[in-house]
Amino acid sequence: MTKVAVIGVGHMGTAIIKGLKLNPENLIIAENPVNPRVTKLSKEIGFDLVNKVENLTDFQPEIIFLTTPAKITLKVAEGLNGLNPDAIIISAAAGVSYSDLKEVLPNNPVVRIIPNIPVAVNAGTIALYSPDDLSQKLNEQIKGFLEQLGDVIQTKEENLSIVGTIGGCGPAFVDIFLDALGDAGVLNGLPRDLANKIAASMIKGSATLAYDTGTAPALLRDQVCSPGGTTIRGVASLEENGFRHAVIEAINKANQN
Repeated sequence: MTKVAVIGVGHMGTAIIKGLKLNPENLIIAENPVNPRVTKLSKEIGFDLVNKVENLTDFQPEIIFLTTPAKITLKVAEGLNGLNPDAIIISAAAGVSYSDLKEVLPNNPVVRIIPNIPVAVNAGTIALYSPDDLSQKLNEQIKGFLEQLGDVIQTKEENLSIVGTIGGCGPAFVDIFLDALGDAGVLNGLPRDLANKIAASMIKGSATLAYDTGTAPALLRDQVCSPGGTTIRGVASLEENGFRHAVIEAINKANQN
């Protein structure tokens, strides 16, 4: 049994809790200021809840997720010094550097992650930064633990922002694409639920093929585009309407600090 604390039960904290709850080996406690939504959630999916960081002392978690807003993360982290110095701190607070966290928590192992909402169903994309002085054994332990929530992509700290933008903002862009595919299906006579299901299945399959094979997307596209066929005509229409440029610009805008 792994004792896990999640501090901050906003959208990301909620998603992490839901994902961790899929593994019965995780014993979860969360900390959040009094909030009826969070209280209701704790009863619905079954996790302990406290309203002050100091109240985590008796639980003594082995792993602590910081999913608090960036502006209060360091202040919240200061309250963790009374906990087990071996507890692993996993910060999901974007914009709060490792050095700042380590200054506040000098005795604990600290790593940074940028996860995305699909961690709720153990299908997340998680960018992980571990410092150079973290032992390989401990790094593998942390990586292995996070892998229950999805794919873990180890990266340099300076790349967390862009990796997190593609992984974290990307789902919203894919959702817009899914919605548009569904609209096209409805326009051509499909019931809405069937159109949405086909679109979601197609994206799941295409993404799995790209991820599992490591084949470049352009090569996968070419496998579907027969000379003079329907697919290449659709691809030409996407190009004509600036689809590729729109995606690149969306990532660039989202990644601006």
